[in-house]
Amino acid sequence: MGSLDGRVALITGAARGMGRAHAVRLAGEGADIIAIDICADFESTDYPGATAADLAETARLVGAQGRRILVREDDVRDAAAMDAVVADGMSEFGRIDIVIANAGIIRVTDCEHRRQTFRDIVEVNLVGAWNTVDAAIPALISGGRGGSIVLTSSTQGIKALGTDRAGPQAYAASKRALVALMQGWATQLAPHSIRVNTIHPSGVATDMILNDATMKLVAAEDPWIIAQQNALPIPLLQPEDIAGAVAWLVSDAGQFITGTSWPLDAGFMLRN
Repeated sequence: MGSLDGRVALITGAARGMGRAHAVRLAGEGADIIAIDICADFESTDYPGATAADLAETARLVGAQGRRILVREDDVRDAAAMDAVVADGMSEFGRIDIVIANAGIIRVTDCEHRRQTFRDIVEVNLVGAWNTVDAAIPALISGGRGGSIVLTSSTQGIKALGTDRAGPQAYAASKRALVALMQGWATQLAPHSIRVNTIHPSGVATDMILNDATMKLVAAEDPWIIAQQNALPIPLLQPEDIAGAVAWLVSDAGQFITGTSWPLDAGFMLRN
């Protein structure tokens, strides 16, 4: 028996990285999965986007856990698309119990189109999370079983490190704004036993960090990158580390936890 037997989790940004790790771990705990990813590049980022093949691999890994999965290539910035995903998920599984609004982008390097870069990052990270959760709330409430919502923020959403680059500025602002959304939803949904929390990882070994643009800044000892150091001797967390913590949080073991901002940061906040 898994800790999430019979439950259904909707996860955005599920094609790779933390989103895939959440899908596989929750499936291993008994949950069926609704996996969403745009599977495309963004002009405003400086690393490749996920692909349809990545999302197919997530589906394969979930299937290997013996669970069902519904996959959709959709853009979280499109509210109507998120409504349709929720409707499809309800038609397929009859319920939604968990929402992990994980889709996000960043640009760490300088850019020519600063204003567009700022807007694009905020629209994916913040507006996309709002679209996702807003679409899912009626399904969570109608189930009458409670539920759990997790918004993927960042240590930058607790304390932003100084930079004049539009990408990190937008990233920090959007991740901080997720805390405000979380607090409002946690209060609104508590009478329905629906819990809402943010998680705040430090650097995680995903394509958002492990790419040529970021590695060039590391090699150049860029001050903003060098400042991203954990207190524990762990340079980067693994996606599975974050997924393990989230699997506990969304289970009945965490049934009393709501309205919190949870640093999953290897002690990063001790030094910043």
